[in-house]
Amino acid sequence: MHFYTSINSNYLPKARVLAESVKKYCPQSRFSLVFADEIPEEFHLENENFDEILLPEDLGIPVTNLKLWIFEHTVVELCTAIKGQALVKFLEEGSEKVVYLDPDIAVFDDLKDLDGLLETNDIVVTPHQTIPETEHQDIINNEICSLKHGIYNFGFYAVKNSENGLRYAHWWRDRLVDFCYDDIPGGLFTDQRWGDLAPAMFEGVCIWKDPGCNVSTWNLTNRSITRRDGIYYVNGSKLKFYHFSGFDSGAQKIMLDLYGKDNPYLYELRQWYIDQQEKDGQKTYGIGFGRSKYNYYDNGEPVSTEERRLMRSRMDLLEYFAETDPYIVEQERSYYYWYRHEMQLEQNIPKLVVKKEDFESLTSQKELLEQETLRLQQEAAECHQTLQSLTEVLRKTDGEFGKLQNRFRELQQELESIKNSRVWRFRTKVLKILGR
Repeated sequence: MHFYTSINSNYLPKARVLAESVKKYCPQSRFSLVFADEIPEEFHLENENFDEILLPEDLGIPVTNLKLWIFEHTVVELCTAIKGQALVKFLEEGSEKVVYLDPDIAVFDDLKDLDGLLETNDIVVTPHQTIPETEHQDIINNEICSLKHGIYNFGFYAVKNSENGLRYAHWWRDRLVDFCYDDIPGGLFTDQRWGDLAPAMFEGVCIWKDPGCNVSTWNLTNRSITRRDGIYYVNGSKLKFYHFSGFDSGAQKIMLDLYGKDNPYLYELRQWYIDQQEKDGQKTYGIGFGRSKYNYYDNGEPVSTEERRLMRSRMDLLEYFAETDPYIVEQERSYYYWYRHEMQLEQNIPKLVVKKEDFESLTSQKELLEQETLRLQQEAAECHQTLQSLTEVLRKTDGEFGKLQNRFRELQQELESIKNSRVWRFRTKVLKILGR
């Protein structure tokens, strides 16, 4: 099997621990280090457990301006975004079974079960959880967290060199080239959320639920770690690989204290991992010690996340700086100077200043206006009710007036009938004779 991981220089100690564990249990395997950084001067491949080291420019990422594309990503986004093209590259070069492992993983098994799964499946993934939680807070901490970050943990995946495996690798690579950002509100979490679609879009996807795989704090509520004869077991199954996720941020210790405080073997593993990192240069390269190349402009100033997000969110900027290396400060089209000029303009825009007494006065006026509005609304309601009453009276009056008009017309008709009668004509002649 061909293993690989993707890191910047801060994760070199962890990658060394990983590579050493892979070579110990899978000695015939190949291990590639994908390195999104500048290679340290003291790094010598012949002294490492890596078989090769590949920089972003070695991968053949299908973008027009590699430096601009790199600039659009934070370091974490970059290290995950290049995983897809590395997978495609290894498959196209002929590797039969490619396995990715995050640098903060350690292997404790020969992984023959995985090798067997790849004989009958094209893609293998592991879920964050495999057993439903029962406690309210555990649902929030674990299951809802998986809904935000991805059902499957892409600190591990394996792909076979088949037509279907290659089709999946190209699809995933293409998505990561364009959409590998830490944007949970926008439905993305780097490379991982895309994995949720894989079982629906591709055949031959194996969801590996072995409790010994990808053991981490997010599934310890339902996994019990024991040890017999120097071998760790998880729910009775041999520990395949452990994921020390969140180690540098302190999250691993916090969640371990929450879910594993009664299990000494978990703390034994944690201390072993600390010791291994120290041995492999944690205090030289680790976060807080070493500098990562793509975190800084060439003048040494840090690149902020806001600068990256603005660049990738505006098509006009991408077009204007399309042929530049945005990390270079002194150039005709300098993003460094453009960004600071724009921020200075924003800072010079006059801001409305409201004093406390003015605010209190406005608040008082607002309350008076609200009271007056309420009074007017009540008056309007009363007027509406009166109008309805008058309308009803008018409706009834119109009915009575119509009846009177009809009676008047009837009387007129009766009068005309009388005038046209023989009696009325005789009366008229008599009155004329009498001179009346």
